[in-house]
Formats: sequence, C-alpha cells, structure tokens
Amino acid sequence: MHVTVGRVRVGTASWTDKTLLESGWYPEGVDTPEKRLVYYAEQFPVVEVDSTYYTPPNERNSELWVARTPPDFVFNVKAFSLLTQHPTRPGALYKDLRPEGASKNLYPRDLPEATIDQVWERFLSALTPLHEAGKLGALLFQFPQWFPIGRRNKEYILQCQERAAPMRICVEFRNKTWMSEDNQVETLDFLRSYQVPYVCVDMPQGHPSSIPPVVAATADLAVVRFHGHSDKWTSKDIYDRFGYHYSEAELAEWAPKIAGLGEQAGETHVLLNNCHRNYAQVNARQLADLLLAGMD
Repeated sequence: MHVTVGRVRVGTASWTDKTLLESGWYPEGVDTPEKRLVYYAEQFPVVEVDSTYYTPPNERNSELWVARTPPDFVFNVKAFSLLTQHPTRPGALYKDLRPEGASKNLYPRDLPEATIDQVWERFLSALTPLHEAGKLGALLFQFPQWFPIGRRNKEYILQCQERAAPMRICVEFRNKTWMSEDNQVETLDFLRSYQVPYVCVDMPQGHPSSIPPVVAATADLAVVRFHGHSDKWTSKDIYDRFGYHYSEAELAEWAPKIAGLGEQAGETHVLLNNCHRNYAQVNARQLADLLLAGMD
C-alpha cells in the first residue's frame, strides 16, 4: 500500500514505459493496462501523464483512470505540445483541425486563433472527468528552451493559468534566463504574486536548457521533477537522456529539502522522471522511505 508522506506525494512520470514493462517491476499476471494502473496506484499516490504532450488526451481514458484508482490518487498531466509553444506534428492535431497538406511541424503562429482555441477547449474537456473526481493534480506546462524571461512570456503564462481555470497549472522552464542569479528573485516573485506553482528540477547542468536545482514554493502546491544526471543529456535517444539511476546518497541530500518544501506548500508532488526500466519506481520508493524516516 502506498504512503503519502505528510503533505508530500512521491511518484513517477510513467507507469506504461516499454522498458518498465520489460524490467519485471510489475508482478507476473499484472499484464493489462487496467491491472498495471491498479498495481501502480497501490504503490504510489501520484503519477505524471507525459503521453498527453505528444497526443491530446481523450475523455474515455480519463474516465478509466478515475475508475481504476483509489479516491485519494492524483494525476499530473503534461500539457499538449502546441499549448507550450513546442513544435507539434500535424498528425497529433485533431483531424478536423489539421491544415490541409501540412507535413512539417506546426507552431502556434502557423495556426488560426480559432484552431488554438479549439485545441485548448478539447484538451481541457477531455480531462474534465479527472478534475470532477478530484483526481487532477496539476497541468504541467514545460516551456521550451526558446521561451526566455520577458513581459510577453509572463503574460502567456498568466493566459495559460486563466484558460485552464479551474484546473490548476504548474510551470517548468528550460530557458536559463528565468532562474539566472539576476532574475531568480523576479521570477519567483512573479509566480508567487499570481499563485502559479513553480516546478523545481534536478537535471544535468552546463547545457543551454539547464535550470539550477532551486527549491522554492510559489503557491499552495509545489512540484519537484527529477530528470537524472545523464552525461548524454543532448542525445536524441530518450533512454540515453533519462536513463539515470540515483544513488541513495543523492536522494538523501534531497529528502530534507523536499520535507521543507512540504512545510511551505499545502501539498508537494515529487515525480521521478528518470524513466528507464524500473529506475524511477525504485528511486521513488527509496525517496519516500527516506522522507518517512525523516519524520520519525
């Protein structure tokens, strides 16, 4: 049975990854989507859905997720690529909204405003069953490397918050200007003043997309995402990028910081995104155990 540690929920950023299924983490006989989610939800109180970044969610899946998890379980859902200004495959768009003949990746600027509005409406509508059941934690808006600090981008974050309401958003940056020494206070003050949860990250440093591991609560929800420390962060292979197994010593350094975050925020979600084989699941269990030990 999973344990929520005080105000902190610890989980992973996937329960269906193909290398996880191959790793033997799921017991024999836990071999269908339904059984896997039921089993996962017995181990952890939160999960992040990343597939919605690549393909918009559908209402039927939301209904199934509600039915297959206990009342206190929550899903954080990654925003569809178009909504965070990432390139989007034409084939990922709803069929009736695809521009005729489009073969290259699309950006918001390539589409009429009415199409963007429809994407927002359908994306949120598909998650309504989760929200109504009290099982939607937050919508993760991970902004791209080309999304620097500035008035226009701050306004866009607030537009996302307004459009998503009453569902809540949280924001993760991949452009270092937001959390540079000069701008860090300004960024956190901005998020606090509008009660937008900041996503703290642990990730490889020294890259253009690197954000320092700043631990801060800017709303009554705090979110921490662990991306690992792979030395192949720039690889196109997702398992090279995220295939990192945290040592217990590394997690032990984080445990008191997370516990402190849990004191500042009403609730804290910690997601292990080192999704290769069973790394995330094993590390999430270790971290939860460390947090529990710290409460004794």
